[in-house]
Amino acid sequence: MRIRLIIAIWAAKLAAFLSQKFGWKGSSLPGVVARKLYQGTLRDLASQARKGVIMVTGTNGKTTTNNMIANVIKAGGFRIVVNQEGANLITGVTAAFVRYANWLGRINCDYALLEVDEASFPKVVNEVKPQIVVVNNFFRDQLDRYGELDKTVQLVRDALKSLPNVHLVLNADDPLVAQMQSTTGHLATYFGLASNQRNDGGTKQTRESRFCPHCGQELHYDYYQYSQLGAYSCNGCGFRRPQPDIAADEVETAGTMSRCRVSYPGGAAILSLKTQGFYNLYNALAAFTVGHLLEITTETILVGLLNYTPAIGRMETFIYKNKPAILNLVKNPTGYNEGLATLLNIKGTKNVFMAVNDNDADGRDISWLWDVDFEYLAEHHHNIEGFVCSGLRGEEMALRLKYAGVPLEKISVIKDMEQAIKEALKGPGQTTYLFSTYTALWATQKILLGLADKEVPHAQGLSSVS
Repeated sequence: MRIRLIIAIWAAKLAAFLSQKFGWKGSSLPGVVARKLYQGTLRDLASQARKGVIMVTGTNGKTTTNNMIANVIKAGGFRIVVNQEGANLITGVTAAFVRYANWLGRINCDYALLEVDEASFPKVVNEVKPQIVVVNNFFRDQLDRYGELDKTVQLVRDALKSLPNVHLVLNADDPLVAQMQSTTGHLATYFGLASNQRNDGGTKQTRESRFCPHCGQELHYDYYQYSQLGAYSCNGCGFRRPQPDIAADEVETAGTMSRCRVSYPGGAAILSLKTQGFYNLYNALAAFTVGHLLEITTETILVGLLNYTPAIGRMETFIYKNKPAILNLVKNPTGYNEGLATLLNIKGTKNVFMAVNDNDADGRDISWLWDVDFEYLAEHHHNIEGFVCSGLRGEEMALRLKYAGVPLEKISVIKDMEQAIKEALKGPGQTTYLFSTYTALWATQKILLGLADKEVPHAQGLSSVS
């Protein structure tokens, strides 16, 4: 077995080298090569994590949450393996381990931190047994690939049931996630937000879950955070939002910063992030919860989260001619709605770029754009100077904006991505906000890097960590 593993590692590392040399992204290619040569590559490498494996799954926020956890654990002085770029299929997970392995197939790490795609989750846990699994949320995403949301939830639930012993970290505010404790029987720790924490109006959200996951009766909500996240209860079977073990209130945003007060068993503290977006507070709470379970000191957890910088397209900020440009990955209605809420919460005038592709990794079916609340955007278009639509389906994006009620004179379609981005950046707005689907993201970031500087966030207007 050792010889086959070594051969697979050498071939995979060669594939990675060639991929970089020829300028390909290739984040999963080494994993493809390794698994072709030796099917046990992932199992053998993952078993070398001394303290165990932590997985993050769910629809939105996997990459951000996983990287936040990585920052927290590194701040605690531990060595890690992490699929930082978001390659979350089984080949991408394998490639992450290959990257950290030496030429003899040995890995020196305490924890492996793995973001795992929901559909791939059963395959990955069949080979790697995690000690902790974080489930962020469940939303409709790529219907042509995943099918209906119930199917995705069942895939994750059944995979969790197959695990002999695992500690779940669950979003208390999402009924589709919170049910995982009772339906799997595993020990769970919950995180969530207190009521009335939004400082923006939010969009008219599509509610992904109206019915109780246990008995099927319609859920009653005291309030919503966004989509189906909020305080819910079922009059039929008594299922309700569990009391979070890690809870946040006093939410604040200023510039490119976010802040909240976190209550945890034994105390409370101020958590600050160098990134915006209301949904990122959920990601940070998940990471805080994992750090708390690993008995990392609260001060160390807070420092790790403060030092987190966004991965590609996760509210990544650039500076173009002294004006900010924010890049945001969008891939489903809920994520896009939250992006729109963040856009409209930014002070001053804005230029907007929207790239839509329909490659396999994006999902061929782009009908989900009609479930995004662009009507809310149209109602508040007065501070937006213009919308530049691009990508393989740029015309359909422009059509969607037209039917939402955005004035036609504000909409333009430019098929050439570089020209489209330049046009958006040159707009008169004080901020440029760039929305991009998955396969357009890398091209968009590459063009931005050639035109603008990456911003180093500052703690603008927020108190220091205490």
